[in-house]
Amino acid sequence: MSKYKNLDLFSIIKNTQINTPVFLDKVSAGFPSPATDYMENKLDLNEYLIKHPAATFIVKTSGSSMTSANIYSGDLLIVDRSIVPKNNNIVIASIFGDLTVKKLKKKEKSLFLASANDDYPSIEVKEEMECFIWGVVTYIIHETTSN
Repeated sequence: MSKYKNLDLFSIIKNTQINTPVFLDKVSAGFPSPATDYMENKLDLNEYLIKHPAATFIVKTSGSSMTSANIYSGDLLIVDRSIVPKNNNIVIASIFGDLTVKKLKKKEKSLFLASANDDYPSIEVKEEMECFIWGVVTYIIHETTSN
């Protein structure tokens, strides 16, 4: 088994809408404000989170190499393949056929796939490696409380 855990791939289902209520009132992160029961609209999370449906996929993470980037085992990552990866982007990369989530780092003429956990080493991308970027992570979805 590879030292890089595979990520579970989810496909975007076209024509599937999940409309969630959207309230106009903002939620205070300081002092609470009175809430209203007025609902303005419904929001389709696909429209909000997915800019390029044909180029977007969702992966479920496994492992703890990205915890300092607030990516935890079991999180869902929305990944857009149409975005050109840049330095410091969080990306999904294929290394010798295994998918991994890492931060893309360019140092001088070298390219690295960096972990966001000191317990995991960065991976220097060498020319002879079978490595390519699948896409750029645009959103991270995780639970804030455990059940």
